[in-house]
Amino acid sequence: MLMLTPTAIEVVRTITSADGTPRDAGLRISTTDGAETLQLQVAEAPAEEDQILTADGSRIFLDREAAAFLDDKVLDTGTNANGDGGFVIALQGTAGL
Repeated sequence: MLMLTPTAIEVVRTITSADGTPRDAGLRISTTDGAETLQLQVAEAPAEEDQILTADGSRIFLDREAAAFLDDKVLDTGTNANGDGGFVIALQGTAGL
């Protein structure tokens, strides 16, 4: 099952609790190409067959393909060389996560 670092939990909580966002909103992670790319969006509610993860007030909705791909992964946050922040995915058990 996808694991979340404390910083990822905080970021998910922050973006899903912005003004005007429904109370039960979550971050939805989905894919349409076998997990070659992942789409992230704030969703009001999970889709019918989404897997729902909750951690310390954060909610993540995973479609079936994304859930299978992310099963042995950790969701974290990080910055690129330009200083832009975003989510980072690593294998569970990787040093530093």
